Amino acid sequence: MTGKAKAGALNGFLDSGARFEGTLSFDDVFRIDGHFRGVVVSESELVVGDRAVIEGEIRVGRLAVSGTIRGVIHARERVEVHAGARIYAEIHTPALVVEEGAVLQGPVEAGSKTPEAAPEPPGPTT
Repeated sequence: MTGKAKAGALNGFLDSGARFEGTLSFDDVFRIDGHFRGVVVSESELVVGDRAVIEGEIRVGRLAVSGTIRGVIHARERVEVHAGARIYAEIHTPALVVEEGAVLQGPVEAGSKTPEAAPEPPGPTT
């Protein structure tokens, strides 16, 4: 067995009933089902299970949420909010998918970072 998980493989887990406070960084995919307070930083994917509670800042490549998040979310690629999820956070992501039955409260910045050119306002008529 090698020390490095293959790409896309789950390489960390915080189980239900466990609590962690601090800064979490990881490679590949990490799943949280317990209670986490602090900062999460990764270029990969964070999976938030249905019994998870996260309070703090999340900066990841991809985020899939079935549990509860309070704080600020920055996802480089996408955020998926599954039915039953509860997000009370500021969200910044280029792609946001929200399933029916999810709760989403807070400011959302989704889509391209470069706004399309606004049409010129009509000039004065003479």
